[in-house]
Amino acid sequence: MKKLLTLSFCLSLSLQLFAQKKVLDHADFDIWNSIENETISRDGNYIMYSLERGEEDNFLEIRNLQGDLVFTHERGYDGEFTFDSQFAIFTIKAWEEDIRELKRAKTKKEDMPKDTLAIYHLNSEELVKIPMVSSYQIPKKWAGVLAYQLDSEAVPYEEKEEKPGKENGYHTIIRNLNSGDQDSLKYVMKYAFAEEGEVITYVLSDKAEQGAGVYVYELSIGDPLQIFSAEKAKYPQMNISKSGGRIAFVADLDTTKALIRPNELYTWSKGMNRAEKVVDETSAPDGYLVSADGRISFSKDETKLFFGLATPPILQDTSLLEEEIVNVEVWTYDEPRLYTVQEMQVENDLKRSFLSVIHLDEGNKLVQLETTELPNAELGNEGNADFALANTSLPYELQGQWEGGLYRDYFIVNVSNGEVKPAFEKVRGRVSLSPAGNYAYGYSSADSTWFTFNISNGSRVDLTKGEVFFDELNDSPNFPSAYGSAGWTEGDNALLIYDRYDIWKFDPDSGEGLRLTEGRKKTLAYRYVKLDDEARFISEEEPWLLSTFNEKNKYGGFSEYNPKSGSINQLIEGPYSFGRPRMAQASDEIMLTRESFEEFPNIHATDMSFSNLTQVSDANPQQSEYNWGTAELVNWISLDGKELQGMLIKPENFDPNKKYPMIVNFYEKSSDGLFSHRPPTAGRSTISYSFYTSRGYVIFNPDVHYRIGYPGESAYNSVIPGITSLIEEGFIDKDNIGVQGHSWGGYQIAYLVTKTDIFKAAESGAPVPNMISAYGGIRWWTGLSRQFQYEHTQSRIGGTPWEYPARYVENSPIFNIDKINTPLLIMHNDEDGHVPWYQGIEFFVALRRLQKPSWFLNYNGEPHWPLKRQNRKDFNVRMAQFFDHYLKGAPKPVWMERGVPALEKGINQGLELTDSK
Repeated sequence: MKKLLTLSFCLSLSLQLFAQKKVLDHADFDIWNSIENETISRDGNYIMYSLERGEEDNFLEIRNLQGDLVFTHERGYDGEFTFDSQFAIFTIKAWEEDIRELKRAKTKKEDMPKDTLAIYHLNSEELVKIPMVSSYQIPKKWAGVLAYQLDSEAVPYEEKEEKPGKENGYHTIIRNLNSGDQDSLKYVMKYAFAEEGEVITYVLSDKAEQGAGVYVYELSIGDPLQIFSAEKAKYPQMNISKSGGRIAFVADLDTTKALIRPNELYTWSKGMNRAEKVVDETSAPDGYLVSADGRISFSKDETKLFFGLATPPILQDTSLLEEEIVNVEVWTYDEPRLYTVQEMQVENDLKRSFLSVIHLDEGNKLVQLETTELPNAELGNEGNADFALANTSLPYELQGQWEGGLYRDYFIVNVSNGEVKPAFEKVRGRVSLSPAGNYAYGYSSADSTWFTFNISNGSRVDLTKGEVFFDELNDSPNFPSAYGSAGWTEGDNALLIYDRYDIWKFDPDSGEGLRLTEGRKKTLAYRYVKLDDEARFISEEEPWLLSTFNEKNKYGGFSEYNPKSGSINQLIEGPYSFGRPRMAQASDEIMLTRESFEEFPNIHATDMSFSNLTQVSDANPQQSEYNWGTAELVNWISLDGKELQGMLIKPENFDPNKKYPMIVNFYEKSSDGLFSHRPPTAGRSTISYSFYTSRGYVIFNPDVHYRIGYPGESAYNSVIPGITSLIEEGFIDKDNIGVQGHSWGGYQIAYLVTKTDIFKAAESGAPVPNMISAYGGIRWWTGLSRQFQYEHTQSRIGGTPWEYPARYVENSPIFNIDKINTPLLIMHNDEDGHVPWYQGIEFFVALRRLQKPSWFLNYNGEPHWPLKRQNRKDFNVRMAQFFDHYLKGAPKPVWMERGVPALEKGINQGLELTDSK
């Protein structure tokens, strides 16, 4: 009897403790951390990351692989380890609250707090702080030094000296990390470390005592060498080869205000005293000049220098007065790019450069690889290859307006002499070069086929013709996409291609294919994990790490594949989603994240065996104090007979005998994200799942299967039976169901409420109520016409309004708004670059005309969704008030009762609750 009483007491106590868990509120958004900029040291002993709390201040942490805290610092950002894993370098910013107070005090920008550079020695635990640093660099593949530039306000200077800054250059310090010794360089315009050689190059302005020009500094020698000198010159482009043995730069030596800049290209090689000019306006190809915007690079073997040529700019007559200039837009029906697209791309067009090469070991021979007629080229074998792959979409750009994708013609360009040979025409889909440059390869979406093209003999081989290596679930009136490729094996011997589940190995010349995995039988998708970011080939000598995803239960995991024996060993699998593993460069230590709805994606450490997964970070220990939620997979049959899945999120203290209000939130297909963690955040367009479940809501996210031509009906056929199947379970309050979605989700909600009264309240963000007017709209962020979306992609109509007028009308909620009985909250912003905001206005004014309960939110100056934190927080508060009123009987807020008059905008938000229910 005593044991029974003790057990009863313990159970009662645990229930009391559980009941005492806190409920999430909007203020709690600000105490939740996210993990940013995680990195692992090269030796694999340390992991560094920053915790960003509520988008306020960051807290940098360094931990060992057992999860022990090694070092922490408030306000630490952008940390990186040195190549020798001896030091951690990071930036310290001022307190965000201090910044806000200074802004309130109208403090000038130059008087605002500056960043501090921090250097932490991992062995000695010594921390060095250097204040007022504007930027820093460390070498990529060697160690021992760091270079940083001081802010102009940090440097004391005499009256006779010029103030450091953008025009004169900054004071730059080269610091020996081990000894602490420092070299100071004044008035540095730009600088760069060689990736592998212990060399730094830099440019001094004409304010420097040493003399203006370009310098190379071999640290082992100790004396900088001036390789170029010129007063008042500008250097828009500069680069140093990996070894440090070559330097190239573009120089503008003209001190006049000429509108056409006479840029010149110079090179220097080790052993030369001075850089030599290799291209200028007289030696450049006809109709081209040296570009100030084209990036400079060297081939891996450093025998070739790649740079950009540009066409001369179109000049305005500077003698014209403003009132004499005619500004008119002339839109032409058959020009390749729509005028609105041209406008969006003006800046890029002005900076457009055309790839060219200087053969440094062949008398600086110049070969142009890209031209205005053939504007896109890809180099092979890290620039070492004899051929480049060039393409143009110009003949097909006009039809891209309504097709949404571009065809391209491809050509092989001889890097030695510029000779161009056609390879293949009108390919829909990107074609690339194999790592060694022996093949062009890609996926032609128009015929759903992977293919290779042997550059040496010009033969094309269709690898997957007639086989299903394309999206098996494609439900858009568009060519199905591919599942992708893992890459190439050593020496371009084989191409690895994915189908829905498996990895296949193809011979690029014979086209013979071999399936390497057996995932289809288990509905298990295998994908190759690239652990070394610099690896160009997939080894057939070492084991491969493969990620796994089970389509049926959504479990994530990892397997090891032995390419010699073909055996597969499942290393880890479970009800989690795993982030991409990243391996230390000099060991087999791996860091990755693991998450579920209940588990925050903390950083974990392991090795290639995955036998011991150790949690390293603990970003949000406070989560255990709150009533959270659980996620599960649900299944049902759509009204048109399709088997569907969805996510059901229940409160942590769920009681199957109670009736819960439910919010339905959906887009297209989301059930694969069952084990994604959803922290309480002020989202820009969707409900916060953990926030609502904590407050006693159930969340349902159903997958939608689409029938081409009938997207609205498809949403109805998929979503409504999913809801009714849950009502039949007995724990959903059928009289208190809401629905929320944004953009495509907002459209589907607008359609659903014209067909059903099952929802008591609905929030529809950035909706399209009128497909006819939307078809003729512009996506203002890109300038693209919206036509392709309706004919071929997401809107799924499958043709034009004159081909299928009935489809456009039937799928447009605007023609059935009188059938709506559901109160609506609409959010659509006046700078929306995806969905023209007049669509939201059309929706609202029609509801207003019919006096249907509705409210419209427009966050001024915001795009497709509110980005500013104060606006996102405001939207989340209003949406919660809206649903709490209709689904829980909470009082109305002032903004729902009487609105917020224009005179009060930005002053009174109307968030106070009234007595009205």
